[in-house]
Amino acid sequence: MKRIYQALEFDKVLNMLTEHALSDRVRDKIRKLEPFLSEAEVIRHLHETTEARSIIEHYGDPPLSSVDDLNKSLSLLGKGGMLTPEELVKVANFLTACRRLKNYLMKAQPHSSIVAQYGYSINELSTVEDEINRSIRGNKVDDRASPLLAGIRRKIAISGEQIKAKLNSLLRGNKNWFSESFIFTRNGHYTLPVKREYKNQVKGTVIDISQSGSTYFIEPSSVSKLQKEIALLEIEEENEVRRILYALTALVEEHLAYININIEAMESLDFIFAKAKLSIAMNATLPGITTERKIEIISGRHPLLNSENIVPLNFRIGGNTRGVVITGPNTGGKTVALKTIGLLSLMAQSGLHVPAAEACFTINNYVLCDIGDGQSITENLSTFSSHMTNIIEILELATDQSLVLLDELGSGTDPKEGMGLAVAILEELMSKNCLFVAVTHYPELKDFADVYPGLINARMAFDRQSLRPLYKLEMGQAGESCALYIARRLGLPLRMIERAAAAAYGKKAPGFTDTEMRSIKKINDTGRNKPVQKRIIKQEIKGTQRNPKAAVFNIGDSVIVYPQKNIGIVYRQANEKGEVGVQIKKEKHLINYKRLKLYIPADRLYPENYDFSIIFDTVHDRKARKIMSRKHDPNLVIEIKNENEK
Repeated sequence: MKRIYQALEFDKVLNMLTEHALSDRVRDKIRKLEPFLSEAEVIRHLHETTEARSIIEHYGDPPLSSVDDLNKSLSLLGKGGMLTPEELVKVANFLTACRRLKNYLMKAQPHSSIVAQYGYSINELSTVEDEINRSIRGNKVDDRASPLLAGIRRKIAISGEQIKAKLNSLLRGNKNWFSESFIFTRNGHYTLPVKREYKNQVKGTVIDISQSGSTYFIEPSSVSKLQKEIALLEIEEENEVRRILYALTALVEEHLAYININIEAMESLDFIFAKAKLSIAMNATLPGITTERKIEIISGRHPLLNSENIVPLNFRIGGNTRGVVITGPNTGGKTVALKTIGLLSLMAQSGLHVPAAEACFTINNYVLCDIGDGQSITENLSTFSSHMTNIIEILELATDQSLVLLDELGSGTDPKEGMGLAVAILEELMSKNCLFVAVTHYPELKDFADVYPGLINARMAFDRQSLRPLYKLEMGQAGESCALYIARRLGLPLRMIERAAAAAYGKKAPGFTDTEMRSIKKINDTGRNKPVQKRIIKQEIKGTQRNPKAAVFNIGDSVIVYPQKNIGIVYRQANEKGEVGVQIKKEKHLINYKRLKLYIPADRLYPENYDFSIIFDTVHDRKARKIMSRKHDPNLVIEIKNENEK
C-alpha cells in the first residue's frame, strides 16, 4: 500500500503532520499511520481531532513537552545507574509540564468529552518535582540539597579564602618575582606566577609551567597544608553529591510507573493535538462517516496546493451510481480531481479533518489507484505494461468495499485496443460493485458511461473564449473533445477541420465561422439524434436491468453497438442471459443488451409483416425454407450457425 499512498501523496500529508509533533516517537507513529477499518475507530479519532482543535481555539496551544531525551535517561533506571543533574532537571521539567497540562485539560472540559479525559490519567508528582528543584540548581547539586553538603562547601570556601590571603600577601611583598599580580589556579591548586629567574626564591611545589617556559606556577609551602585540607573536603563533597544524586535517582525510580503513564499520555496528546494543528493550518473540517457506500465532497481542496489558486471540487458518488468517468481537455485538472478524491478519503479514514466545506466518506477496505505513467527502465516496463500490471493487481484486490481510482484508462497502446480494454475494465469494476472513478480521453467511453446503468459522466470545464481549462469538475456531463475546436480557433483552415472530422468520426464536419464557433461536439455526436429517444432508451435499459428477459429490442431494430459505435440489425430477441442477436456487416453476434442503444425501430424501417429472412438468411436457405413450407424434401439442408460464434 506504500506505493498507493505515495501516488496519492498521502505520505506528504503525513510529513506535514509530523511538523506539528514534538516527540520523535510520535513522528514515527505518524509516518506509520494508515486508514482505520472500523467505523467506530474512525469516528473516535475524528472526534479527538475535533475536540483538540476546539480546545486550542478556546485556550491556546497546550503546554506539551518532548519526551525524547527523557526516555533515554529513564532507560538507565533499574540497572544501578545514577542520573546526572542535567537528567534530573529534565525529569523535573517534564513533571512541571505534566502538571500544567493537567490543569489545561481540566479547564477544557466544557469543550471536550474525550481529549480532556486524558487529564485524569496524568499523575501530579509534586514530591518528586519539588525535591529535584530544591536539590538541583543550574544543572548542579545545590548547597541546600543537604546540611552536610552545605557545611563541607562552607569549609572549602573558608580554606580557599585563607589561601588567597596568604598568596596575596606574597604577591604584594615581592612584586619583582612575579609575572602577573594575581593568583592562578592550576590543576585544582592555588599558585603564584613566578618568573623563571626567581623560581628558587619561592619555596613550594611547581604545579605547572607556561608554554614559553618563562613562568613557573608554584604552590608555596606555606599554603600546602590548607590545600590538602581543601582536597580532603572536596572528596567529602563529591561523596555527598553522589549520595544525593543516588537518592534522587531512587526517588525517580520509585515513581517510574507513574512517570511512564504520564509519558504515554503526553505522547497520545502530542499526536492528537498535532492533528488539530494541521486541521487549523489547512482550514479543514470534520467529515461525516457513513456505512452507506458513498462519497460526497463539497468545495474540496487538495491539501498540498495553494488554496488561493484552487478551484474547489464538488463530487458525489454512491446510491445507484457506482462509477464516474471523467473526461475533458489535457491540463484540465482531471488527475488533480482524482487525487483529491482519493487523498481526502484516506485522510478522513485516518482520523484527519479534510480541507472542504462539507464532506462525507464511506469506510473502504482498500483505496486502490493507478496514477502516473509508472514507466521503469530498471524493470523494463513500458507505460502500458506498468498500467496493466497495476490494474491487474487492483482487479484482484477490489471488492464491493473498495474505492478504485484509474488515471488515463486504456492509454499507452493502440487506441482501439486501449478503448476495448477500458470497456472491459469498467464492466469488471461494475461487476465487483465497488466505487470507482476513471479518467479517460476515449470518446467511446463517454457514450458507454452515458447508457450503462450505474455509470455517469463527469467533465472538467473548459473556457471556449480563452481556450483555457477551468479546473472545475462538472458531474453528469461528458467532457467535450476540444481538439478540433481549439485548432479552428487557432487558425487551422476549415477544410482541414472538416477533413479531420471525417477521418475521426466518419462524417463531414458541419460548417462554422469564426463568429459562430459552436462546440465541435456537434461533430462528435454521431448517433445522438433525439433527446427524447435517448431518455426512452435509458428507461428501457433500466427496465431490462431489472428483468433481462424483458428485452426491449425487437427483430429488425437498428441499433448502435457500444463502445465501437457499429450499426447493426437485431435478428433475435434477448435470451435468458440478456444477450441480443445482432447482425453487423452480415456477421451475427450475441451482445449484452447493456451495450446496445436503439437507433431506428423496426416499424420505421420495414413494412408490417416484413419477411426478415431476406436480410438474415442466405439465398440457399430462403429457397429451402420456401420449398419446405410446401412439402418435405429429405435432400434439403438449412445450415444454422452456432449463436455463440462471433
